[in-house]
Amino acid sequence: MVKVGIIGGSGLDDPQILQGVKEISVDTPYGKPSSLLTAGQISGVDVVLLIRHGARHQLSPTQVNYRANIHALKEQGVTHIIATTACGSLREEIGRGDFVVIDQFIDFTKHRKITFHESFENGMEHPLMADPFDSMLQKALYETSIELGFRTHHQATVVTIEGPRFSTRAESKMFRIWGADIINMTIASEAILANEAGIPYAAVAMSTDYDCWKEDEELVPWQEILKVFDRNVDNVKKLLINVISKIK
Repeated sequence: MVKVGIIGGSGLDDPQILQGVKEISVDTPYGKPSSLLTAGQISGVDVVLLIRHGARHQLSPTQVNYRANIHALKEQGVTHIIATTACGSLREEIGRGDFVVIDQFIDFTKHRKITFHESFENGMEHPLMADPFDSMLQKALYETSIELGFRTHHQATVVTIEGPRFSTRAESKMFRIWGADIINMTIASEAILANEAGIPYAAVAMSTDYDCWKEDEELVPWQEILKVFDRNVDNVKKLLINVISKIK
């Protein structure tokens, strides 16, 4: 039976997208997850919602306990995970408010625990990570987004940086040279752990700004970035509600 985990970013802490809501408090061997889990249904499909940065957005990207989040969803019997996030665009054609279905990541974080295999005491593990995002979920997200009339890009690479600071211009230009299409502070960490846990994972990002590589654009403070996200959060909810029933 399908049970979908949703890891939500800012603005996606609204349990009204679910029917039959029940809050669940859990603990894990890695500590507590970012938030209470909210269980319910969308279109008759069981769903578990987790808020990545906490109910008050109190957790910075580095403070998020990614291991506890993924472990908690697995313990709830989640069979698939869809994540949402804000991102900066590293490409001219990816405009503000556009959706991006992610295909690959570059992990540029430095200070996180992002494996369940810290020790080889019980055997050696080197998880495969060539294709970290589930192709069925990617296809469902992209096709549903296009059907809903949203401007959407796919086959995109995200570079995940440590945060909470944004990039320097030199870094932003370097990430473009590396082949990254968008930039954010969370997705690679989640994708790594979801793969280790054996849970199909996909992510849809909303572009809110052009990072700082585009020198003819005014730099955008994080408060303005959140405004762009908030203006489009209903579209993210529509996408999630419509894609859930297509997951098999």
